[in-house]
Amino acid sequence: MRVFVTGSTGFIGSAVVKELLSAGHKVLGLTRSDKGVEQLKSQGAEALHGTIEDLEVLKKGASECDAVIHLAFVHNFDDFAGSCATDRTAITAMGSVLAAAGGDRALVITSGTMGLARGKLGNEDNGVDMTNPMSAARGASEPVCLDFAKQGVRASVVRLPPTTHGPGFSGFMGPFVTVALQKGVSAYVGEGQNRWCAGHRDDAAKLYRLAVEKAKPGSIFHAVAEEGVPMKDIATEVGKQLNIPVVSIPPEKVGDHFGWFQFGAMADNVASSVKTRERLGWTPTGVTVIEDVPLIIDIMKSQAA
Repeated sequence: MRVFVTGSTGFIGSAVVKELLSAGHKVLGLTRSDKGVEQLKSQGAEALHGTIEDLEVLKKGASECDAVIHLAFVHNFDDFAGSCATDRTAITAMGSVLAAAGGDRALVITSGTMGLARGKLGNEDNGVDMTNPMSAARGASEPVCLDFAKQGVRASVVRLPPTTHGPGFSGFMGPFVTVALQKGVSAYVGEGQNRWCAGHRDDAAKLYRLAVEKAKPGSIFHAVAEEGVPMKDIATEVGKQLNIPVVSIPPEKVGDHFGWFQFGAMADNVASSVKTRERLGWTPTGVTVIEDVPLIIDIMKSQAA
């Protein structure tokens, strides 16, 4: 199978490309830079230069492949609604090409478990929390993708947990560790009992491969290995590894301490992957987020040096 991958040189995308190639697939990766072109070539993949705003480029990539894995996203929190609109437009462009081509073509897009209702164990059959403006904006990409199942495309959604972790600036762990380094303390909010579900990026990469290979049309999957890790546990391990105090921040001061990342520090996002495991035979084997903290910190320090 030849797979068009957007976001192919990113933190998760590079792992997806590696996973696809190791399974015998061919990869055409979208990249914005000459450095990205070289990265893809070094992995044994082909490169297509462009961005997800370049709709003709996206259509070209989709038309030349049997499947699309869409990972790229414009992380502009100053215009989050605009970034989400760009995502939907990109999905529509690529999905339309796959639908017109016919045959057993797959479209796998990326969403997040953060779109689920706060504080409740969410599963793959739960819809997005439309009462939350950010969740509603991002979650609107899901039906855009899944509607292509009605047009003969094997359309599916992979929801990533906020802590899709691994070596480097990963998911919520990146900004969380950055704040700890800047402030000299590792902080949690209140009693620290809010939770983040978690999963390793290599396990996520396997899930994308399985989805593109055999997902049934209209499916939603969760790349979740741990249903909910208490923030106090994460903060404690970060403090231990950085040799800095671990402190509780009262809710009214969370904005002062965490800045733009206050939404992540206060998030209570728990999700199950039971149905994903049953439907695709996916079994995560990566280390836990707590076990990964030392490596994440070491790599972030080396990158900052």
